[in-house]
Amino acid sequence: MRLLPPRRVQFSLCLAVASVVVGTSSLWALQGGTEGGQWRVYHGDYMGTRYSPLDQINANNFNDLEIAWRWKAENFGPNPEIKNEVTPLMIDGVLFVQAGQRRAVAAIDAGTGETLWSWRMDEGARALRAPRRNSGRGVTYWTDGAGDERIYTVTPGFHLVALDTETGVPIPTFGSQGVVDLMKDWDGFVNPFGNIGASSPPVIYEDVVIVGPALRTGFVPPAKENTPGHVTAYDVRTGERIWTFHTVPQSEDEFGADTWLDGSIAYVGNAGVWAPFSLDEELGYVYLPVEAATSDFYGGHRHGDNVPSSSLVALDAKTGELIWHFQIVHHDIWDYDPPTAPILLDVTIDGAPRRIVVQLTKQGLAFTFDRVTGEPIWPIEEVAVPQSDVPGEMSSPTQPIPTRPAAYDRHGVTIDDLIDFTPELRAEAARTIEGYRYGPLYTPPSLMDPNGTQGTLMVPHAVGASLWEHAAADPETGIMYVPSQTAVTVAGLVDGGPQRSVRYISGGIGGPSGPEGLPILKPPYGRITAIDMSTGEHLWLIPNGDTPDEIKNHPALQGLDIPPTGISSKAGLLVTRSLLIGGEGWAGRPILRAYDKQSGQTLGQLDLPANQAGLPMTYMHEGTQFIVFSVGGAGHPGEFVALALP
Repeated sequence: MRLLPPRRVQFSLCLAVASVVVGTSSLWALQGGTEGGQWRVYHGDYMGTRYSPLDQINANNFNDLEIAWRWKAENFGPNPEIKNEVTPLMIDGVLFVQAGQRRAVAAIDAGTGETLWSWRMDEGARALRAPRRNSGRGVTYWTDGAGDERIYTVTPGFHLVALDTETGVPIPTFGSQGVVDLMKDWDGFVNPFGNIGASSPPVIYEDVVIVGPALRTGFVPPAKENTPGHVTAYDVRTGERIWTFHTVPQSEDEFGADTWLDGSIAYVGNAGVWAPFSLDEELGYVYLPVEAATSDFYGGHRHGDNVPSSSLVALDAKTGELIWHFQIVHHDIWDYDPPTAPILLDVTIDGAPRRIVVQLTKQGLAFTFDRVTGEPIWPIEEVAVPQSDVPGEMSSPTQPIPTRPAAYDRHGVTIDDLIDFTPELRAEAARTIEGYRYGPLYTPPSLMDPNGTQGTLMVPHAVGASLWEHAAADPETGIMYVPSQTAVTVAGLVDGGPQRSVRYISGGIGGPSGPEGLPILKPPYGRITAIDMSTGEHLWLIPNGDTPDEIKNHPALQGLDIPPTGISSKAGLLVTRSLLIGGEGWAGRPILRAYDKQSGQTLGQLDLPANQAGLPMTYMHEGTQFIVFSVGGAGHPGEFVALALP
């Protein structure tokens, strides 16, 4: 039996942090939210709040909103994305967006929707091999304050490009005629099949542009070898590389190397930062949600905790030096990597002002830390979890669980979690899961055997309670509004065959069908939870949407009083001074709602041309407040819709 090295202390802290002095006046000056009626960063601000103080649109007039203009993406390349996850930026009356699978960049008049310019890069075969061939999530804006203004975008083929905001022409002094090849001189093994790319916008701190990479999903990896998803930073003017943070250690004396056993750092990859990430501009710290290492459901080729994969990592944005880290999942074999930008808030806790960072997770847990020191705000306990019996696997004996806030979505599977509209439906659902392994959160994946178990039921499922849809937070109240989805998938492993160096791969992640076509779990299937981050207490919970027609009108439920179940979809949220605003998300219905921030009560509702696909943003232009977001769906190519009062 191989013994694992002792687990390192769960947060690491550089001694330099001790010199940081946080005064009360300085602390409360850093509140977050948008300024000047603009939307200059992907989440509104680098703190990840998705908050705007605008309040021209309020509870009294929300239902009066009309479509002011529509901008269609269907002409931007073949098979335009119907699931366009882009959030536009608005700077000085101009929106900047990405569109289409070539990830074209366009500038749009904020008042009329007129296209001002567009740019795209033809990357040929390199783009065809790219792992994230989609429209991306957005672009990044930078100015030196003296007339040099640029838009930065990462292409599907993994090039970083700087464009002039006025013309869309590449900046000739950046990289090679405006382009930096991000694969050039990559540290470590580079998969020749184009396994590295990006899906979220870069982050810029002063004169440093920081890129987090994304790799192919690891449900069925072709091999244990893959490109490591290092985070890299470049000079914002010249494109020269400044620093690289190794998310997979590249030598035995590097941070985290002792948690990768049997020489696995020589070949394992992934551990990228595919989600958006956040920045404390006053501290100069960037906060990275680092994903899992190669092979999402089997880690027999990478024994150990695998630090800093599946971790929240704080770096000095100027130098790339580690400030602190916390591993959220040890030796991740659930694909439970952190999927959202960390949210930074300044709140009062137990009478004292605190700078906090909150990392939401696919598990439906909110990990909360002092963002200067990395110390947990409330205790995080190492809890014993079930162990894997898959040959070659060595799962972690414990996993960290926050004591506060409480989980904001369902954990694990028991008989009590199954559909319970009638005793007959509950009994049928119980019979359905007899062939599966199930239990609490972190029950490990299991082998799929025709004569035995069909795999392990995972709740939250493989694409998480939370995902890129993020959340919204009000920096004036310290209340965080979290969308989540409740669904089940199967974590079942099959032999990958002699051609693969990863012995076991996913046998499919679909969930079992419920009785008579109904969901196998009881509702709510989607929810929005309000959490007071000054106390860690939940304030309210509402279903994300009404009861779907296929449940409301189901023959087996006729005559029953079914309360709103919500939709199995993650809402996309925006919070303003007056309202919480959100659609039902990609899998919901084409509806936009306004909610009371204190109670969750629905205050208004609008029909949309198609399902919400991207996250909403808001801005003020020539005295009018606009709300803009992307919509799309089957048979409805992606477009941006602008709402305003008549």
